[in-house]
Amino acid sequence: DVQLQASGGGFVQAGGSLRLSCEASGFSFEEYAIGWFRQAPGKEREGVSCISPITGVTYYVDSVKGRFTISSDVAKKMVYLQMDGLKPEDTAVYYCAADHSYRGVCIHEAVDNADFGSWGQGTQVTVSS
Repeated sequence: DVQLQASGGGFVQAGGSLRLSCEASGFSFEEYAIGWFRQAPGKEREGVSCISPITGVTYYVDSVKGRFTISSDVAKKMVYLQMDGLKPEDTAVYYCAADHSYRGVCIHEAVDNADFGSWGQGTQVTVSS
C-alpha cells in the first residue's frame, strides 16, 4: 500500500526558502518515480519536479528551474524539495506523488500533466509579497 506524507510547508516572504519533505512507505521506493506537484486556489494541479531515486535523474518544469532542487535519500525513503527564491506565485498546496508506470523513470509528460498513480496529502506553502 503506497503511502506518502508531505511536510515542511509554511509561510515565507518573497525571496525566502522552504524545504519540503516527502516520507514514503509501503512500496519499493527504487521502482517508482517520485514527483512534487502543486495546486493553487482556483487552479488545476500542476507538476513541479520529479526524481528517479534509483538513478538520481531529475526533471523540473520551467517555472521553477534554477530555484527549486529535488533530491532523495533511498535508505530513508525520503524525497526533498528545496525551494529558494520563492515568489508569491509559488503559493499553493504542495503534494508528493509516486508512479510505477515506467519503473522509476520520470516521464516529463506525466509530470507536466500531474498524471501520477499514488498521491499523499499536501502541505501548504504561502509566499507573501
